[in-house]
Amino acid sequence: MQDRRQSPRDKVFYGAVAEINARGSTMDCVVRNISEGGACVEFGDAARLPEEINLSVARKGRTFLARMIWRQANKVGLAFRIMTSDTPVSDLDERVRRSEMKKRQLQRRIKELLGQG
Repeated sequence: MQDRRQSPRDKVFYGAVAEINARGSTMDCVVRNISEGGACVEFGDAARLPEEINLSVARKGRTFLARMIWRQANKVGLAFRIMTSDTPVSDLDERVRRSEMKKRQLQRRIKELLGQG
């Protein structure tokens, strides 16, 4: 099968939320791969989806207006039309990022100290 994507997709395992209609109904889903132009998204069951959805990916801090390109069982291929917003990062997300950064700094410092000993 020929890959017609314009940019390569990164394999990921991100939790996401799909807004599936104008009244704000949502479904949790998992992003399996993603690029600047689209994503493969897996739903818990074979859900009925409209042609266009809003996909919020908290890990990326973004929400996309996306159009369904293909469907296979509980997976769908989405093409991003536009990035509608940068979703606000929760306090927990920010604390985890700071903690991971501090951990990396401490690991570097330990390596420096062991190298000097």
